[in-house]
Amino acid sequence: MSLLASIPSEFLKTWEGRVVDGQFPLQKWLGGSEHSVVFLTERSGKVPAKAAIKLIWAENFTSGHLNEDAQLSRWRETAKLPHAHLIRLFESGRGAIDNQRFLYVVMEYAEEDLGQILPGRPLSLEEVAGMLPPTAQAVAFLHQAGFVHGRIKPSNVMAVNDELKISIDGSGKPGERPWVKGSYDAPELASQGLSPAADVWSLGAMVVGVLTQQPPQDRAGQGIAPAVLERIQEPFRSIAQQCLRARTEQRGTVDDILGKLNISSPSSDALAPKPKGPDETRTTETRSERSTLQPGIFRPWIILATMAVVLIMGFLIFHHSAVQQTPPPQEVHSSGTPTPPSPPSTSQPNAAPTENATPAQGGTVAGTVRDQAPAAISRGAQKTIHGHIKVAIRLLVDASGNVSQATISSEGPSRYFASKALAAARLWKFDPAKVDGQPTSSEWIVRFQFGRDSQQVFPTETKP
Repeated sequence: MSLLASIPSEFLKTWEGRVVDGQFPLQKWLGGSEHSVVFLTERSGKVPAKAAIKLIWAENFTSGHLNEDAQLSRWRETAKLPHAHLIRLFESGRGAIDNQRFLYVVMEYAEEDLGQILPGRPLSLEEVAGMLPPTAQAVAFLHQAGFVHGRIKPSNVMAVNDELKISIDGSGKPGERPWVKGSYDAPELASQGLSPAADVWSLGAMVVGVLTQQPPQDRAGQGIAPAVLERIQEPFRSIAQQCLRARTEQRGTVDDILGKLNISSPSSDALAPKPKGPDETRTTETRSERSTLQPGIFRPWIILATMAVVLIMGFLIFHHSAVQQTPPPQEVHSSGTPTPPSPPSTSQPNAAPTENATPAQGGTVAGTVRDQAPAAISRGAQKTIHGHIKVAIRLLVDASGNVSQATISSEGPSRYFASKALAAARLWKFDPAKVDGQPTSSEWIVRFQFGRDSQQVFPTETKP
């Protein structure tokens, strides 16, 4: 049993307020696994900046997979990789709290990750069309730099300031054995170690996972079940088929995936992050040797991409459908609406409209928002915001259109804003959904986005 598995999460939360290596305060417990734990922290400088700090228990490095010095060296190497779609790594080193030894790495604080959305709904085709190209471009860049990602899965696809990025704190070199296993891993990973081909498998597995809400299960090397692939529309079906081939030499490369999307693999210069100030570009050094994890509990409903990518993918999806079906298929409606980039600041709350209530199979008509209450945020609290604070509230709405239950689905970094969003959402009123002409209960996710001078809400009906 690992060390973390024997430590209750309630105990780890008591570490809030402690300081790592004399410089990184553990401001809020964000989540963890049996191998690691993540806290919100702050990097010092002229303007203190929010960051995430991942603590990996030292005993993980005594199992023969990788020693501590090698891991610290690896973080220093990957911290130098310039790409706009990679989570940036900052400081790393060794630390201890209450006699518990660990390695730590400080990285960009991600406001969202994709993994949390899947229990509620699959992604729409448009959302996958926006997510896959930048993800594949980042992985292709890692391969060109001689690295393997090794942990491609939805929870490692994140958003930082409305920009999609993937975590790289677990990246390694080809042939290294992974010390963490997951359901999106290639079947040969445990025996053959990390490889670009294993990353290709994981990309295909993620495509299947985000569209069907379940990762493909390899059956003794036989690959994905045909029935699962039949649920996936082109061009993503053929991409998944190629990625999930049992023989590694038949999977192709990430560049092949980008080719199917009619997108080239750009150079590192083309996608390098914009230059930052001196406090934001500090190289990784260790102290005494001196020298994001993905943040654990985040809001993954934002999948952003350029309009050009979406238009290209929309054309490809329409083209495949038109060729393969006669008569042409009906229009495919998104099961959910991704968050748009923030509009110009306004002092008034702004709600994204819900989809029009249109009859669906079985005589189902979606509900709509009738009245909404803004969150009562004090001006002083709002002025403390840097970037955006995002909170998701889950509502159960009865057949009369009143909220019968409201719970926090995703709290975000501030309990104050989460509690204000919860209180506001309880006051919302709805025109109820209908089944066969009769009002029925429904479920909603209402996402609040608070800015320094703005407040927005994005309601999405998830049931019926």
